[in-house]
Amino acid sequence: MKNKVLLTCLTLALAACAAWADTYSDAGTSASAFLKIDAGSPRAQALGNAYVSIADGPEALFWNPAGSASATTREIGFAYQDYLQGYKSRVLSYLQPLGKTILGVTANYMDMKGFDYRDEWGDQQPIVGKPVQNFVGSVSLARGFFNQGLQIGGTVKYINEKLDSYRYTNVGFDVGAKARPWHWLGLGAAIVNLGDKDEMPRGLRLGADFNTKYWTVSGEYMKYRDDKGRYGVGLEIHIPEDMLQVARFDLRVGYYTRESTGYSDSKNLKSLGLDSTSKVSFGFGIYSGEVFGYGARLDYAVTPFGALGNSQQIAVSVEF
Repeated sequence: MKNKVLLTCLTLALAACAAWADTYSDAGTSASAFLKIDAGSPRAQALGNAYVSIADGPEALFWNPAGSASATTREIGFAYQDYLQGYKSRVLSYLQPLGKTILGVTANYMDMKGFDYRDEWGDQQPIVGKPVQNFVGSVSLARGFFNQGLQIGGTVKYINEKLDSYRYTNVGFDVGAKARPWHWLGLGAAIVNLGDKDEMPRGLRLGADFNTKYWTVSGEYMKYRDDKGRYGVGLEIHIPEDMLQVARFDLRVGYYTRESTGYSDSKNLKSLGLDSTSKVSFGFGIYSGEVFGYGARLDYAVTPFGALGNSQQIAVSVEF
């Protein structure tokens, strides 16, 4: 009965999401494009953005707020992303259990140095300060039902975007759900950046994962209102903590159908045959429940973007 209820709830949610996606298909362009960057989650980046059904911990707050419902202790995390062309992100996140409800708070500050600043005639101009500065602060609530077989969550976020001398502020919302009708199957859905559709890139995420003790395969469909639908798939190999006697170790690889961005001149990427792709990503994760009596996690991801360079992201978190 529990599995039937879970599947019915998620089927209705996915059907509503699919109808929503058709409504906003090719509806135009949106501002605040930086909200599409996978900041705050190296695991999602490494798995080719196929993360909506397996999102958990502080990283879930950026992908599917429902995933934070699985937290059982307080947890604080910090992530740093060196994106492209000098664009960087610093993310601080915190989870606080309140009975069966989980409260999540995040702050994400992004800026860009080395900006090629030109006037209306194309003449290069001196840079004063930082012409690109963005900030997103959010508060989330999530809760699990049916012994965590169904999780739901929502986020309200304050968005502050600075471009040159212009500054824009907006308020947006994310909603998400996860279901695990069987231990080997997970389903997830999220609608992100709800609000003024012209001021933020409203998006839909649908995904599923199949997992065992030693591996997880995940897939996700992603559709922003100002972009075509894209797909991601990821593979995560688990080496359990009881096998290593030190920590759990995860190896990750992903594929995402983003556009090609030219050829890289990196000798290492050429030797691997990855100098012309921006679709493949890699990463790893380490988790131990016995770091001075606390649980601790380290995650890292890298994505080659051809001629644009590489995107790298690292995150650490502590349970206490």
